[in-house]
Amino acid sequence: MNILILGGTGAMGSHLVQLFKNTGSVVFVTSRKQRDVDNNIHYIKGDAHNLVFLKQALQKNSWDAIIDFMIYSTEEFKGRINLLLSSCKQYVFLSSSRVYADSQPLITEDSPRLLDVSTDEEYLATDEYALSKARSENVLFENERKNWTIIRPYITFSEKRLQLGVLEKEDWLYRALHHQTIVFSKDIASKVTTLTYGFDVARGIKAIIGQESALGQAFHITTDENHTWEDIFELYMNVLTKHLGYVPRIMIIDENPRVRIKSSNAQVIYDRYFNRRFDNSKIKQYIDTSDFMPTMEGLELCLEDFLKHPVFNMTGWGGQAMYDRITGEWTPIKEIPTWKKRVKYLLRRTILPKK
Repeated sequence: MNILILGGTGAMGSHLVQLFKNTGSVVFVTSRKQRDVDNNIHYIKGDAHNLVFLKQALQKNSWDAIIDFMIYSTEEFKGRINLLLSSCKQYVFLSSSRVYADSQPLITEDSPRLLDVSTDEEYLATDEYALSKARSENVLFENERKNWTIIRPYITFSEKRLQLGVLEKEDWLYRALHHQTIVFSKDIASKVTTLTYGFDVARGIKAIIGQESALGQAFHITTDENHTWEDIFELYMNVLTKHLGYVPRIMIIDENPRVRIKSSNAQVIYDRYFNRRFDNSKIKQYIDTSDFMPTMEGLELCLEDFLKHPVFNMTGWGGQAMYDRITGEWTPIKEIPTWKKRVKYLLRRTILPKK
């Protein structure tokens, strides 16, 4: 098979690429970094958001499958979907299970979506992540071509990505390793969530490639397990205590501070405040989700692996300033890489209000 992966270097994509390595498939992966050919894995340097670059990539081969990990605005997606669908036999769109509304029973692929049931007009007027994904799904549902498959992963973890509520590792683990206080909130800690190893999600994606019965269908791919965020927090702290030789500094507050920040509160209000449990019956016709990595075991292994050679992505210094205001701490200015980011940190830390 000839396969094109758009943006395939993240928590799921990097695993998917490895699953295709040394197979009979010819795989091309777009990346903004220069990477060497690795057996049957070829990299194309460039930004797949750029239509000129995308058209050049599409012309490199006759594609059996295009797997799209890119994040688009609704309008951006509308502007390229016909090009993508006409360039392959199967187009796999990475949506998200954040599209689902709150659901007390197990979530199925037919459960209500936020876009369809929310009455929050202010929220619906935005193109926030969950809404843009759902609107992009609608673009596919309404298209005359049906050579697409929608995948809705939920929270995925890997050796590179370890989330805690709404916090990426750059928000909480960075603080622990720099002798600062981790701030976690009771409102999210009590909620039930589902975290799935990125490798297993990649296995599920690979399983539907070339499956005619998967065309025109949406699937979520998650573990069958669920845990409270408090359980996950305690696991992280146990691993860190063992690694550091002391208990990390911790501050437990009642309410997540992001809930009062309009520009970033949707992920809290319309996802992390929901209990997320999934029914995986539909995807099980292609892969047995009961065989997925146990969540707690996987999180422990991935955190231990990361701590051997910790490398962080870009740290949000505005967020660090917010948590420093809460804890009364200061991040040493020398840790902040540019003067622009230093000024942003100082403004958020000293002048702007806490809420």
